[in-house]
Amino acid sequence: MSHDLLTAKEAARRLGITVTTLYDWLGQSDVGLLVIRGQRVTIRYFQSGANGQGKIQIESSEIDKLRELMRVVPQRVTPRRHHLHSEQFPGITVPLGRPQHS
Repeated sequence: MSHDLLTAKEAARRLGITVTTLYDWLGQSDVGLLVIRGQRVTIRYFQSGANGQGKIQIESSEIDKLRELMRVVPQRVTPRRHHLHSEQFPGITVPLGRPQHS
């Protein structure tokens, strides 16, 4: 795993997103709200400055992790059974007639 530090601009470029989106993701990650493709994600990064207002740097291995989470993997579609609908009454999906009382 590579531990080279990337700037926010380079990290965003490698992810194919804008720097603004990356900052949004980091903010969501900080409070545990970032979800990528249905999976909750935490992004580990460094921020310099006494009050945490300095430059952001992210390890390239962290970007590789995010890229893998963003990967689309085709899923096999399971066939669904179709309900038999009456041609005489389209849109009605319940049995017709009086309800049976017990």
